[in-house]
Amino acid sequence: MKVEQISVFLENKAGRMAEVTKTLAEADINIRALSLADTSEFGILRLIVDDYEAAKAALKKKGFTVSCTSVVAVEVPHTPGGLNNILQIMGAKGINVEYMYGFPNQNSNNASIIFRFDRAELAIDILQKNNVRIMPGSEVYGA
Repeated sequence: MKVEQISVFLENKAGRMAEVTKTLAEADINIRALSLADTSEFGILRLIVDDYEAAKAALKKKGFTVSCTSVVAVEVPHTPGGLNNILQIMGAKGINVEYMYGFPNQNSNNASIIFRFDRAELAIDILQKNNVRIMPGSEVYGA
C-alpha cells in the first residue's frame, strides 16, 4: 500500500530543475506529482513518476543525487474539512506527518495527497480502520 517517491537533491541555481525534467522527458518518464522544498543553497525535488526505477537510473546516470522513499497516497474527500479529518485522526493517534503534497485524482472527484508519516505502517492501519482509502501504486503511477 505504499508508493515509491524519488527525491532529487539539487543545487539552488538556475536551470537545475530543467535538467531533471529534460532527463526524465528524454527517458520517456511521466511526472505524476511533485513537490519542491528549498533553502538558500539546495533543494529537494520529490517526484512520483510512472516508472521510478527507470527515473532513478536515468537521473543517476546524469550525475544527480537520488534516493527513493516509501510514502502513502491517500484519497481525500474534496470537501471542506476532508484533509482536516485525516489530520485529526493521525494527530489523535500520535502519528506525525513529516510532509505532504497533493496532486489531481483523475479517477474521481476526490483529492489525492501524498503523505510521509513517521510511522507509515501504523498510519496505514489506522487510516484503513477509519475507512480512508489508500491508493495503490498502480493507480498513482498511472499504470
